[in-house]
Amino acid sequence: MESTGNTSVELPADAELHRRLVYGDESALAEAYTAYGGLVRRVAMRVTRSPAAAEDVAQEVFAQLWSRPYAFDARRGSLRTWLSMLSHRRAVDWVRSEARHRKDARADDSALHAIPDTGPGPDETVVDRERSLLLHSALAELPQPQREVVHLAYFAGRTYRQAAVELGIPEGTAKTRLRTALRTLAETLADPPDPGLERGA
Repeated sequence: MESTGNTSVELPADAELHRRLVYGDESALAEAYTAYGGLVRRVAMRVTRSPAAAEDVAQEVFAQLWSRPYAFDARRGSLRTWLSMLSHRRAVDWVRSEARHRKDARADDSALHAIPDTGPGPDETVVDRERSLLLHSALAELPQPQREVVHLAYFAGRTYRQAAVELGIPEGTAKTRLRTALRTLAETLADPPDPGLERGA
């Protein structure tokens, strides 16, 4: 194996390594990982600032090298450069995805905060008691799948990702159920009943 940084040696070695990867030689993938795994993780780490994310990115990069080796063209540049670029691209995608997740989580929190507070106020004891009863009633009326996600996310302190894992459902499904439930609760609790009207006053 050529493992030097000399370009004149590296390019022919890359071409041979690429040929073996195309033919499904697992030892070629192992050689590529040994030679460039550290580089790929360092590039990803600089972008994500997360060791766990950098490791995930490295796995994705080498999985792509194995499943789509024809995407690399040794005539256009070195494998080192190609893997570095791929690692950077994947890391940027990870950062953007995390930013979207954080934005979605803040939106979900805002929706929850839009639900009227059920805690009793000094001059609103009767109304607050009605709100509390209404909240429990509204929760009970939710479909069970939505009720489960709300319970885990807001009463058991789970994130929607953790809730998805516990319920054995995709993250997107958990997020959709949570948002639908929050909208339903917010609409139900937006106009609490007037105790006087309830008593026929």
